Amino acid sequence: MTLNYISGAEAVIKALVDNEVEVIFGYPGGAVLPLYDALFENKKIKHILVRHEQAAVHAAEGYARSTGKVGCVLVTSGPGATNAITGLTDALMDSIPIICLSGQVPTHLIGTDAFQEADTTGISRPCTKHNYLVKDADKLCEIIHKSFEIASSGRPGPVLIDLPKDIQLSNVKYVDKISKIKKINNNNSSKIDKNLINKVATLLLQAERPIIYGGGGIVNSGPTASKLLTELVDILDCPVTLTLMGLGCVPNTNKNFLGMLGMHGTYEANLAMHNCDVMLNVGARFDDRVTGRLNAFSPNSKKVHIDVDKSSINKVVSVDYGIVGDCKEVLSALVQEVKKLHNQKKIKSKTKWWSQINQWKDKDSLGFKQIGNNIKPQQAIKSLYEQTKNFDTYITTEVGQHQMWAAQYFGFSKPNHWMTSGGLGTMGYGLPSSVGVQIAHPKSLVIDISGEASFLMNMQELSTIVQYKLPIKIFILNNEWMGMVRQWQELNHGSRYSESYTASLPDFVKLAESFGITGLRVDNIHNLEATIDEMININGPVIADIRVEKEENCFPMIPSGAAHNEMILSSDDNVKDTSNEGLALV
Repeated sequence: MTLNYISGAEAVIKALVDNEVEVIFGYPGGAVLPLYDALFENKKIKHILVRHEQAAVHAAEGYARSTGKVGCVLVTSGPGATNAITGLTDALMDSIPIICLSGQVPTHLIGTDAFQEADTTGISRPCTKHNYLVKDADKLCEIIHKSFEIASSGRPGPVLIDLPKDIQLSNVKYVDKISKIKKINNNNSSKIDKNLINKVATLLLQAERPIIYGGGGIVNSGPTASKLLTELVDILDCPVTLTLMGLGCVPNTNKNFLGMLGMHGTYEANLAMHNCDVMLNVGARFDDRVTGRLNAFSPNSKKVHIDVDKSSINKVVSVDYGIVGDCKEVLSALVQEVKKLHNQKKIKSKTKWWSQINQWKDKDSLGFKQIGNNIKPQQAIKSLYEQTKNFDTYITTEVGQHQMWAAQYFGFSKPNHWMTSGGLGTMGYGLPSSVGVQIAHPKSLVIDISGEASFLMNMQELSTIVQYKLPIKIFILNNEWMGMVRQWQELNHGSRYSESYTASLPDFVKLAESFGITGLRVDNIHNLEATIDEMININGPVIADIRVEKEENCFPMIPSGAAHNEMILSSDDNVKDTSNEGLALV
């Protein structure tokens, strides 16, 4: 242990360096000026000046999600901290490791309604995995080091550290990080119940209609977990489906991959989930957008749930076997056991199961007709994928129809390349998230697939993109509507389109040019591929305004309150009147 007397602010920055922080996203203010002064003298951390604190957290999320590292944020007191709350909640819902440093008024002024004072720890308590208000300067270093441990261990999540200004200015003894972070609940194979692994392996091998269902927990576990999942799928020759947050964990080209499941998942994925006899859930939390009506969810299956968070087991869906542990460690043990038993046990044939699945595939639930000159949004995404699949491409999205179309029609072959807001569904996530991704991967192609309404939520980050010369491509599917809101209003509210049409959109090409960014526009299918090609080859940021079919709906779809076997495949399907219970789930 090395003891050095330095200012609290210097100690914070030194502790960040000690925890291998290379980038921090922030916005200065009075309560954090000592920290910014310390950053000025430090050459090891790159600071990215965003234009809004919500964007700082989303950028840190994109950075964390695409690298597997902890994302870092620095905001001032009062409105700086409250502006960050949406981002912190988003990170909590999607299990993204974030450290948020927030300034606070001096300790003697806390509780006096001082200028730019807010009860930041109180406000953020339900929005973070853990939070701290530092009142004792001697504990400052310990808290910083501990926060990184908490944020990155077990089920990852955001940690907020509230730093009063007098703590930043006080003299403290710097305490080194004693050792590498030891992850809490770090389950290795020796701690996993081998008898339970044997039971699950046997269950999978003897199943006639198995399915594996993977989620964001696999991404959080690291790339090895994705490789192990793919290996397990190949050994068992069983179908696999992924949640919105799990896309890329199994390559989209894998012959056993059925596509995404859930509300806008494929027909074959949802029907296989409904009719399976054994379901293995790896790192997913049985989200309501996946399960549909709970009492009709996969009604006749034996269910196995692997999750690093013990509290997630049996929280939503009762399972037959729950295995608590990191996905990588559990999958490693399970793959080994399946290999061992593979030649010892008679394996049930899956010929009938695959025959049934192929019949469901024949429905072609993602099929659409590109007729006439108007661009179908589905075609826009398919063309974007075809023209970028040979690049090292990272995709971020906003939230809405375009998000679902991106999930359906853009193929992901590896994890950490798909950044989207899953649990919270935060409009405005994609643009700032792309900033964090591009900072982390400066030589890669980063595309924000956006909707015009979501884009407007955080479009001020165009200024950040220009300042740091980030060659981000913003691909706007512009239908002039809040598309998903309009769709739900059409299907559930008698086509009463209450406040879902945006009547005063900017000229996105001129908007781009006002920031010194290239702006492109296309409204004819015959010019789509050429526009995408131009966008890709421009050496710098681009806004591409893709004028798509205005009233196209996103199908297939499980209506709210319905079961997986009650899917709507197109607008031609007869839609039952949605129950009040179903409407409550929209």
